[in-house]
This record gives sequence, C-alpha cells and structure tokens, in this order.
Amino acid sequence: MALPQEKLPAFAAEDYLAWEAQQATRSEYVRGEVFAMPATEDRHLTAAGNLAMALREALRGSPCRVYMSQLKLRVDAADAVFYPDVFVTCSAADLADRLVKREAVLVAEVLSDSTAAYDRGGKFAAYRQLPSLREVLFVDLRQRSIDLFRRGEDGLWVLHPLQAGDTMTLHSLGLGLPVARVFEDLEGEGGTPAPDRDATAA
Repeated sequence: MALPQEKLPAFAAEDYLAWEAQQATRSEYVRGEVFAMPATEDRHLTAAGNLAMALREALRGSPCRVYMSQLKLRVDAADAVFYPDVFVTCSAADLADRLVKREAVLVAEVLSDSTAAYDRGGKFAAYRQLPSLREVLFVDLRQRSIDLFRRGEDGLWVLHPLQAGDTMTLHSLGLGLPVARVFEDLEGEGGTPAPDRDATAA
C-alpha cells in the first residue's frame, strides 16, 4: 500500500522497530531508510476489509491468521519492514510474536494511482525474498480485477489474472474465493456505484 513519501532519518532495523512503536503514525522501513505512509481512501479500505473478512471466514478453525495494515511484516532478506494491506501467516513462530510477523504465505496490496508502480515494483521485489511466501495479490480498484502471482516449484513467479466473475484459487491456503467478494459495496469513481461489468461490456 505505502509509497515512500516523507523521508525520515536512517535507522538500523531494530532501531526502527523500537522507534516506530512509539510513533502515532505508521512508517515502513527499507534498507536503513524510513518512509512515512500516505493517507488512503475509503474504497481502498473497503476492498482490503472485504478480502480480509472473506479469508478469515474461510480459515476459521485453522492455524492460519489474517492481518490487515496495522501489523508489520518483516522481510529480513530484503532488510525491510512493511505494512501490507492484507496478509496471512500460518506460522507458530508468528503467532508467538504480537508485533511483527515474518512468515507470511500470502500478501495482498490494494493499488492506487500513487502506489501502483511502487507496489508492483520495489515492494514486490522485496516480498519475493520472503522464503515462506507463496502468493501475492494486486487488487486493482479501477479495473475491478486482481493479479495473482504464484511461486512455482521451480521458484518462478507466474501471473494468473482474474476478473470479477472468476473464482480466485489460493494454493497457499487450499481454498477458493469469488473475486467479486473483494469488490462488494465498492463505490466507483466520483462516489457513484461501481458499474456492472457485464452490462458495460454489452
């Protein structure tokens, strides 16, 4: 979600974690640099909340936990700490740490005009260095679509594009979700209801 905005003084990772815990606002950490997170809009939060709720319902009773953008995900190999819009971890070690998670199997970022290039570029490159990670979702509010990237057995990441009428199969969690659930109750541009894709195509 976050695009580097206001650049803050350099930190070591552990110093950043101690400093950031005392701040009223969130910031992300990448290789010694700390970046304040920008404000977001209601549609962004709606889509992230829809996805988180759908995942939480599907994973109820399992060892997996769903978290939203108030919790940190640390990627040691990239020397980075992020606040993903949504992520899932099934790790016992993560469950024991209340503040920072390290073994996500799925991460989702809701794109905006100001963050899309960073989310798909530098942030995705950092996420790919997380050994536990199996799938990454990029949620496009404008197109009402999701790009699902999945890591194969060969270590390569393959794109699986999804539209509103599709079912999203998440191999990392062994479940499927209707893509349309992510876009429920979402207003379109200018605050009007989002158009029906089939009606528009017709």
